[in-house]
Amino acid sequence: MAKNTICLWYDSGAEEAARFYASLFPDTVVTGVHHAPGDFPDGVKGQVLTVDFTVMGVACMGLNGGPMFKHSEAFSFQVMTEDQEETDRYWEALVADGGEESRCGWCKDRWGISWQITPRALTEAMAEGGAVAGRVFAAMMGMGKIDIAAIEAARRG
Repeated sequence: MAKNTICLWYDSGAEEAARFYASLFPDTVVTGVHHAPGDFPDGVKGQVLTVDFTVMGVACMGLNGGPMFKHSEAFSFQVMTEDQEETDRYWEALVADGGEESRCGWCKDRWGISWQITPRALTEAMAEGGAVAGRVFAAMMGMGKIDIAAIEAARRG
């Protein structure tokens, strides 16, 4: 077991979410599903209580804790992508079936978890600083899903 694990609170979809992430991202796997040994405030004995999984190598635990707490953009997974195909694939999968598009490469999955789908081209252009970063930043601010071709055009000026 990892010494440091991200705990994600779900209403009741921790196992479904973990299996979805494992189907989408490399180096992502469900490592354990644990059932409640007794009744609890928002569930009954035998229901899935926690799920151990990794997201691209990051240790996580999903907790089916009920509707008391909701996710926010204060926490997000940032996924670095290498090209537009990979960016599109992750984005489309995450916003499908009740997910939500946002701005500047951010979106939410159907469980309310926030994701930053970030092409390497964007971070490299921003790291150049100066006028290049200014142009790229201005282009990014008008985007939902990041368009690498538009980022590269802004980078070139």
